[in-house]
Amino acid sequence: MSFTQPLLEGNRLVLARLLTQVENDSPGARDALVELFPHTGRAHLIGVTGAPGTGKSSLVNQLALGYRRKANKKVAIVAVDPSSPFTGGAVLGDRVRMRDLSGDEGVFIRSMAARGSLGGIAQKTASLVQVFDAAGYEIIIIETVGAGQSEVDVARLAHTTIVVEAPGLGDEIQAIKAGILEIADVLVINKADRPGVENTERALRSTLELAHPTQRIFRHHGKTMEVSAPATDRDLWIPLIIKTVATEGKGIDELIEAIAKHAVHLQRSGDRAARDRARLESEMEALLQEALMNRFMEDMPHENYEEILGNVVNRNLSPYEAVKLLMNGTPK
Repeated sequence: MSFTQPLLEGNRLVLARLLTQVENDSPGARDALVELFPHTGRAHLIGVTGAPGTGKSSLVNQLALGYRRKANKKVAIVAVDPSSPFTGGAVLGDRVRMRDLSGDEGVFIRSMAARGSLGGIAQKTASLVQVFDAAGYEIIIIETVGAGQSEVDVARLAHTTIVVEAPGLGDEIQAIKAGILEIADVLVINKADRPGVENTERALRSTLELAHPTQRIFRHHGKTMEVSAPATDRDLWIPLIIKTVATEGKGIDELIEAIAKHAVHLQRSGDRAARDRARLESEMEALLQEALMNRFMEDMPHENYEEILGNVVNRNLSPYEAVKLLMNGTPK
């Protein structure tokens, strides 16, 4: 069946079916993505990351409610859950915590399993985001599992990256060590009604004052990539710090305003186009690697591959020598 027209018309059942097919890499899913791609590029992508226990899911819940009530925007949430050790599927904890959004036709929540992907960003997340974008969702929130240093992967997907901290967890220094603050466009101190919020805010401000990078850089497939072009002092974005109490809805309006300011900055500075380019380049490289590996394995005689692998296992060949031989198509 063709998904394009029903999806563009807002058919939620078709949307749900296509999301499942894309996540499972079912036949026809890639054809659907090809058809839908010209209709993408309009949504604002918001990444929400941070250590476990900071209240990311509650924050995302309130953020979606705020966008619905204040701006009547269509909101999609991609909640990357830890994988079930038994089924490999998503634990679905985020859906349990987002009951306030149930029944709203302008909100679509999709939980997906991390499937062992570092940083909690599953390989298919980018494709799911494209489907939501084509379906007319204006705000797409990507919430990660909070798995530590690898959370910087979220910077590849988002226009605006929100890093959530909370007082009393001792995470400020850990976040700094992990480099997670370097990807933040907006810093949120959630649970701001707890003791120690002033210390947390002071630590984060001190870190921001130490360095204001003019380019966002991350490593992808072992290669350093720039997420944005070098900025002038006028174009430099200094991350905003917003205090919230998500369980009570406090600070959510201020957070939405901060995201809007960052969106304006992205357009004015040209950084949005640069980030889109970096994200699509990253996705294209990943697909290219997958396609080249599949073609290589199809062309390589299985017995040749096994023979060289056996030599590596027996320490007769190093992995580097093995790859050289495989690329030449000649077993040793």
